[in-house]
Amino acid sequence: MNDSSPGGFDTAATVARPRYDATTVPDTTFVISVIEGPDSGLTFTIDAARPSSVLIGQGPACEIRLSDREVSRRHASLEVIGRRLRILDLASTNGTYVDGLGVNDGWLVGDELVRVGRTALRVEAGASAAAPTVTGEGAFGKVVGASLEMRRLYTLCERMAASDVPVIIEGETGTGKEVLAEALHEQGPRAQGPFVVFDCTAVPPNLLEAELFGHERGAFTGAVGARKGVFEQAHGGTLLIDEIGDLDLNLQPKLLRAIERCEVRRIGGDRPIKVDVRLIAATRRDLDKAVQAGRFRDDLFHRLAVGRVELPPLRKRQGDVPVLVRHFCKQLGAARSQVPDDVVVGWEEYAWPGNVRELRNAVARYLALGEASHLQRATVLEPVDPEPFPASEAAQAPAGDLIEQVIAQALPLPVARQRVVEEFERRYIERVLAEHGGNVARAANASGIARRYFQILKARKRT
Repeated sequence: MNDSSPGGFDTAATVARPRYDATTVPDTTFVISVIEGPDSGLTFTIDAARPSSVLIGQGPACEIRLSDREVSRRHASLEVIGRRLRILDLASTNGTYVDGLGVNDGWLVGDELVRVGRTALRVEAGASAAAPTVTGEGAFGKVVGASLEMRRLYTLCERMAASDVPVIIEGETGTGKEVLAEALHEQGPRAQGPFVVFDCTAVPPNLLEAELFGHERGAFTGAVGARKGVFEQAHGGTLLIDEIGDLDLNLQPKLLRAIERCEVRRIGGDRPIKVDVRLIAATRRDLDKAVQAGRFRDDLFHRLAVGRVELPPLRKRQGDVPVLVRHFCKQLGAARSQVPDDVVVGWEEYAWPGNVRELRNAVARYLALGEASHLQRATVLEPVDPEPFPASEAAQAPAGDLIEQVIAQALPLPVARQRVVEEFERRYIERVLAEHGGNVARAANASGIARRYFQILKARKRT
């Protein structure tokens, strides 16, 4: 937890949010001038080389920091995308107005007047800026992806790896946040030290503090011995706090104190313990909104967001599905040729709500099930392994009511769809086996699917 920066960072937040495609035009520089209000005379320049989401407000994490008391701590954000500037109101108290009209989400091209509180900002477009540097590499450590969206990240990741500053990694579930955190550790000067992962959602709330900071013997019921917390375990290396957006609000000031002082105090202990840890945080949540809503401390966010990376979802990573399929096949000890091209093409057209993790599960499932079939294709895109549809419930209702039963449970779409498919497969196999006297070979031949796959389905239905 040292602010020294061999990678060239300072204490200003550095944000990388890939939002380009191969046809993106050079980005335009925008100059923001304060022409009315307490901060009149200040100017700010925004382009693609700066943080992609520049905050306007009173809070310490805001780059356009205003002293106007009618401006919220996080009032609005600005983001350069191509030749336009996106403006987004962050649920501010007094609203954001462009040329007299209230906006929640809009686009600026220059020569607009933006009002926040008692402050007026003039937006002017400047010359086009050079597009950010794109590396030719198709991977950064264990992070794999050759799309433009990913390659734009790698140059910044190299700088962050060489640095010792805290980093926040944001992204949807399954985008590879933990993999990127480990790559930053392995590519940096702490690679020989420990890499410790602490998941805020995997520990009961009453044990969070003890897991973070450790405890002494007898500190509470069940503490039969002293135990190091994750900060001490990560001494000399890197600590990843996963899903930090779910961290209890009462623990956040204690975490901030540990980060700022580079020391922890065990529960029941009477002395501080010095720790040398590079801190990385990951979250699937929008921390800007969490701060605005009071669910996450502004000062903790500011302390963590020195480096900030947002991983793009797989559906926006054009061309990465075949690259990842090849990578996962190699990981699983299989040849890429075992997955037919038409299956990969189908996967490229899928939205992948579970992102890279879902794709890996799909590849593993395909390799396990063998030849493609209409049944296999119906389930291969679903990585979710929900509880089987209760047999008692299925037996109580006629077949036509199955879908209604599943819908009534208000399950997420992937889980609901998987339950319907599982129950269909169970009934189908029972019927076709009964029609062929329990002979698997004849039943599989009549079903038009491979015997090996039929046996897998049959075995799965017994469990």
